[in-house]
Amino acid sequence: MSDFENNVRQALSNPQNQGEMTDADSVGTVGSPDCGDMLRMWLKFTEKDGKKVIDRATFQSFGCQTAIAVASMATELLKGKTAQEAAKLDAQALSGELGELPPMKIHCGELVQGALKNALEGDSNTNASTQSSDTTPTSSAASPTLIESISNQTKGNIRIVPIDND
Repeated sequence: MSDFENNVRQALSNPQNQGEMTDADSVGTVGSPDCGDMLRMWLKFTEKDGKKVIDRATFQSFGCQTAIAVASMATELLKGKTAQEAAKLDAQALSGELGELPPMKIHCGELVQGALKNALEGDSNTNASTQSSDTTPTSSAASPTLIESISNQTKGNIRIVPIDND
């Protein structure tokens, strides 16, 4: 087992900052229920030394273990950063102590990066400028939960057929 895999397992044994934040200043969601990976990130800002910085960050994820581990690391790394500093962090930087993301896991880091950038775009004091079509910035803490977002999606052409085991 690689160091990266060990670090992911360790992060998953005690994920940090997992769950909704009711008093968030900004919320970002990225992903699609069609592919199965979705991540939402909540940000709370505070004033420190005359600057607006991230005081707390939390996340909720439906996706692979690596995305959960990266989100856990990222929420710790974001504390004390300005929105502009946070917007400059890429997927590799957000993975923190997990180490370099293997090529087949880069999308997990990009999911976290996308949710962060989406949340920052909901903050009027941010100059972040990237937003893909599958993201929805929300600056209200009263946004639907991630599971509600999945449930409220327009249903596609998915057909469920029960299998008769007789």
